[in-house]
Amino acid sequence: MLNQVKHSTFWTVFFTILSLAWIYPIFLVFYNSFKDKVYISSPHTFEPPTSKSWVGIENYTRGIERTNLIASFGWTVFVTVGAVALILVCTSMCAWWIVRVNNRFAKLIYMLFLFNMIVPFQMVMYPLSKLANMLSLDTPWGLWIVYLGFGAGLSVFMFTGVIKGLPAEIEESAMIDGASVPKTFFGIVWPMMRPSMVSVAILQTMWIWNDYLLPYLILDMKRYKTLSIAVQYLKGGYGSVDMGAMMGCLVLAMLPIIIFYLVCQKYIIAGVTAGAVKG
Repeated sequence: MLNQVKHSTFWTVFFTILSLAWIYPIFLVFYNSFKDKVYISSPHTFEPPTSKSWVGIENYTRGIERTNLIASFGWTVFVTVGAVALILVCTSMCAWWIVRVNNRFAKLIYMLFLFNMIVPFQMVMYPLSKLANMLSLDTPWGLWIVYLGFGAGLSVFMFTGVIKGLPAEIEESAMIDGASVPKTFFGIVWPMMRPSMVSVAILQTMWIWNDYLLPYLILDMKRYKTLSIAVQYLKGGYGSVDMGAMMGCLVLAMLPIIIFYLVCQKYIIAGVTAGAVKG
């Protein structure tokens, strides 16, 4: 018994230290966002703000003005909400079809979705940007379709596990009573998938909100910029960077997604656990 307590204490201390190591860079960015840009660079990077280096919210206001951060925030919200909604609706319906049809063609489609998860992005980066340009997908709403393609693999994989654990008899009873296929899915299946829906929504939101490469490759930079791209434009000529404004913008970009995750994190375990049920 004593050995078990020691073993448990060791792992608790170990993972506490490890979690602090992961969280520390966030605090580093946060308190540097209140320092003068001269005191952010080495050798003052790890020093907390002092009366000499403190500039208050000046970095934030300068960053917002230089990057037009409010517009970028609006486009980021638009892209994230639209893409996540499209992923949830399309992949949940697809997973339901795969599980309930369960023929060779459905299994082939499922394997293609799994293959989508292991193909490196670098392999499709150039043809993707070329195809998106040819199809005029270089807009925030066009980016929804691109994110749907890349986010479908994980979502379908999780949803199929959930649906396999749902009793088909309920759906059959609804159809016998005259319910149409859309009504059966959205009225019966969809509510039972709610924990996994929230879990997938959290994972996809965190990915899309923080993504830099896809918006940079697809969007028309003269008209649309997401937060991750807007921050990059704080770089000046010859590699100069306004570190103060950049730290302020990074905090503003991180804050909404951190709050979103903290509020919704309890649903992740519920969704993953539901997806592990095979039925």
